[in-house]
Amino acid sequence: MKKIFLYILAGSLCFSACKKDDDTSTYVEPEDINTQNTYDDQAIKKFMDENYLDAQGNVKAFSSTDTSDDNEKKLSELSPVTLPSGTIYIMRNGAQPSPAEEQVIGSTDILKVMMKATTYLAINTDGQSLFTAATDFMNTINGTGIPAIDPKFYYISDVDGKKDPLIENATTDAAKQRSYYEIEGFREAMQKFKAFNNYPTASPYNLQGVIIVPSRAAFARDPYFPYNYPGYSQVISLRNKTFVFNFQVYNRATRP
Repeated sequence: MKKIFLYILAGSLCFSACKKDDDTSTYVEPEDINTQNTYDDQAIKKFMDENYLDAQGNVKAFSSTDTSDDNEKKLSELSPVTLPSGTIYIMRNGAQPSPAEEQVIGSTDILKVMMKATTYLAINTDGQSLFTAATDFMNTINGTGIPAIDPKFYYISDVDGKKDPLIENATTDAAKQRSYYEIEGFREAMQKFKAFNNYPTASPYNLQGVIIVPSRAAFARDPYFPYNYPGYSQVISLRNKTFVFNFQVYNRATRP
């Protein structure tokens, strides 16, 4: 598995070891997927009211005992934009590239990105929807501190003559599709941001914002690529999972 991981990620995706914060053994998947979608939307709203951005743009939960965050604005107060897919993005003021250095992010670009991405399962308890089972999906911030290059959940090529080996060598119909790897809502929202022009890796990161992708704009209940993590013995389930991306795009490049 380690060799497979290194081949797939080619040194570009720096994942952190993962753990499940909450027991989901009592979770019963709603028969109607629209019910799960409602749970997602309600849990996202609660999450945005309970978290803020710190001085470097990291998503942080408000403390009930520390008053130092009392004057911070909720994510819900930072002009969030909701896209047709239900994906929400927040651009952090003062953290975007200047007009002289900004680069438009294309749909097939190679991205260099510093990122912490977390998955959550939205459940409903006593009539209240909330997130549980917080699990790191990618974390270059608290891991190596080295930006990831060309994450396949943003774009994977299925172009004849330029197919990614994962698609070229796929043995199932599902694995031959881009949707098996890509997170639709992440792609949609990422193209609303601008990339820096070779932001220095040695410089402190300054995260540009947040993208929240409900399960219906991620993998929902469809087949997906079994993204795995070093030090974790099992593939993490992404079924019905909402993703929260906290990131800075250091650079973009046109794909050959």
